[in-house]
Amino acid sequence: MKRLFDIFSALVGLFLLGPVFLGILTVILAAHGRPVFFKQHRVGRNGIDFLLLKFRTMCVQKGAEAGQFDAGDCSRVTSVGKFLRKTKLDELPQIWNVLRGEMSVVGPRPEIRKWVEAYPNRWQEVLTVRPGITDPASIRFRNEEVILAEASDPEAEYREVILPQKLALYEEYVANASFVGDIALIFKTIIIVIRK
Repeated sequence: MKRLFDIFSALVGLFLLGPVFLGILTVILAAHGRPVFFKQHRVGRNGIDFLLLKFRTMCVQKGAEAGQFDAGDCSRVTSVGKFLRKTKLDELPQIWNVLRGEMSVVGPRPEIRKWVEAYPNRWQEVLTVRPGITDPASIRFRNEEVILAEASDPEAEYREVILPQKLALYEEYVANASFVGDIALIFKTIIIVIRK
């Protein structure tokens, strides 16, 4: 049922948001050129890597696709990227990841392998489900970039403080996942994005 819902939601999303998708693509091309999409290897269900898609919001940096981590560094964020990140519109291309079966609409956010290897035992259970576009951790840490930017050691802050809290929320989600709960999370995410 969850997979059918994901496919239906992704198809409806592509139909309704198609003009928005094309508009963002055009603006990025005009303002900052190619590439339009940011692609990065993330760890998916059963520990299998996949290429996560986003609209590009930062200046191109070598190594980003492989998972180079610049915690809290917003210096490379483009003018268009600031708006896309604030409104979460940069996440729209992940609808394609959902259609391909690599992601769900709701599920634990996928991480780069570096962070999975930091807590392998805890990720083992989390990776039994498809990662998602939104989840309880995405809502709780919606201002994660601000937190990391203010930290004296952003990478340590992420590894030792934020990621363990995210994993606790992921584990709770996997243990108590339900269709009704997923619908509630989708509406909660929409409300938060609108209020921003």
